[in-house]
Amino acid sequence: MKKIAAYKTLGTNDLDASKAFYDGLFEDLETLSFSPNERSQFWVIKGDDSMFAVFKPYDGEKASVGNGSMTGFLMNSEQEVDDFHAKAISLGATDEGAPGRRTENFYGAYVRDLDGNKLVFYV
Repeated sequence: MKKIAAYKTLGTNDLDASKAFYDGLFEDLETLSFSPNERSQFWVIKGDDSMFAVFKPYDGEKASVGNGSMTGFLMNSEQEVDDFHAKAISLGATDEGAPGRRTENFYGAYVRDLDGNKLVFYV
């Protein structure tokens, strides 16, 4: 087994708004973005085998936020954590915890995206 998780998907009720949010959030990364169908949008970092995507639920029901669910984005530095937190807020995310040291070995910042999904940027 190479990784515990190779990809993460989040539900959205507005694919266009979600795409614009994550395009803006990832604009400084070397990502490839593609939409294989009208229900989803994917992002991959060039040279990496992991993937992130947003989907309109296949069952046709409204997307909802999982209580206790969170998606983590590993950053390269505390400054990058700070920058991504600020960028997410500027793109319409809501603050769920300002950048800071949570434990001796964990520096993180928390936001909720436009659909209310909880994200953490950490190092």
